Amino acid sequence: MKLHKEGYTIMAIAAIILILINVGINMLLPEGYWIPRITLIASIFVFFLIVQFFRVPSRTVSKSESQIIAPCDGKVVVIEEVVESEYFKGPRRQISIFMSPINVHVNWNPVSGVIKYFKYHPGLYLVAWHPKSSTENERTTVVTETSAGVEVLFRQIAGAAARRIRWYVKEGDKVEQGTEMGFIKFGSRVDIFLPLDAEIKVNLQDKTVGSVTVLAELK
Repeated sequence: MKLHKEGYTIMAIAAIILILINVGINMLLPEGYWIPRITLIASIFVFFLIVQFFRVPSRTVSKSESQIIAPCDGKVVVIEEVVESEYFKGPRRQISIFMSPINVHVNWNPVSGVIKYFKYHPGLYLVAWHPKSSTENERTTVVTETSAGVEVLFRQIAGAAARRIRWYVKEGDKVEQGTEMGFIKFGSRVDIFLPLDAEIKVNLQDKTVGSVTVLAELK
């Protein structure tokens, strides 16, 4: 397992602050006092939490032109038919995955193909499970066209705590299924919009493993 580049600055700042806190407490309190020991243990725990947040696990991706893989770790919270109004302007099958703060926060490309559309939307920071978060929160919209001409749309959506969306793709890029496309800090949500005839392979409340779990099969 390696650590993600998005966490380097945060981890360095956290380490410096925690070290200064521990040095300061040790200088101010008499030797043998119990508070420095408790502070040290708490600091190690806090730093461990920060480090685990930016972990990047090593995973084997089985690529398939007919499969949609999960773009993130999390839990399936929505499976429904909706009208997608930004790009398709018509009915699509939506799958939404909620990412908690303890999940891996890397985002992966769900299919191989060409990025036909990309747009960043500034917006609100409603809780990620709010129905309007998909259309009103800060978000990105990415549409990838597969070699078979099927377009798959997915959104990175910021939540109440997650106010840092990062993306590494742009219109015209060729992307490979299972490769990294972005990162969302501190938990959030990803929506995927599929053709109506896609065969859904997951159920509500299922746990997903990014770049591994098969969400759907394309006809």
